Amino acid sequence: MQDPLLELGVVELVASLLDVGETVAAAESLTAGLFTAAVASVPGSSAVLRGGLVVYATDLKATLGGVDPAALAADGPVSAPTAIALAAGAQRRCGSDWGIGLTGVAGPSEQDGHPVGTVFLGIAGPDGTTCERLSLKGERWEIRTSAVATAVSRLCDRIGVDRAR
Repeated sequence: MQDPLLELGVVELVASLLDVGETVAAAESLTAGLFTAAVASVPGSSAVLRGGLVVYATDLKATLGGVDPAALAADGPVSAPTAIALAAGAQRRCGSDWGIGLTGVAGPSEQDGHPVGTVFLGIAGPDGTTCERLSLKGERWEIRTSAVATAVSRLCDRIGVDRAR
C-alpha cells in the first residue's frame, strides 16, 4: 500500500536536500509533527532530517520553539512573527540548514479571530527567512495535509528543486 504522505512531494524534497548536502528541521503547531513524519517516510531521509519539535501548546512555542514570550503575547500563537521565530528556532535548535515553522487554525472553530484554515508558514534558510499566510480549505485533516504539502513545495522552490525528476 502506498504511503499517502509520500504523495506530498517529500520524495523530491529529500532527493534535492541530498543533492545539495543540506538538512531540514521543523517546529510544528497545527501539523503536530506531520511535516517531520512525511519527510521521515522517505527512505534515506535520515541523511537530511535533523529533527522536529511539536509545539502544539502555546507555552511550548516559547520554551521549545524559541519564540520570544513577549512577542508571543503581543502577536499571538497564530501569526507571521510566531511562524518566523519557529522556523528559526527549529533551524537553530536542531542545527539544520533549513527550518520550517507551521502555526495556524485547523478547526473546528476560529482561534483569536483567525478563521479555520489560516496557516502561517515560516521558512528559515541559508538565504534568509520568509513567511507566507495561507488560507486553506477543508476539514482538519485536509488543512493539516495541505499545510504540509505547501511547506514541502515552498521549501523545494527555495532549494531549487527540479520537479521533472
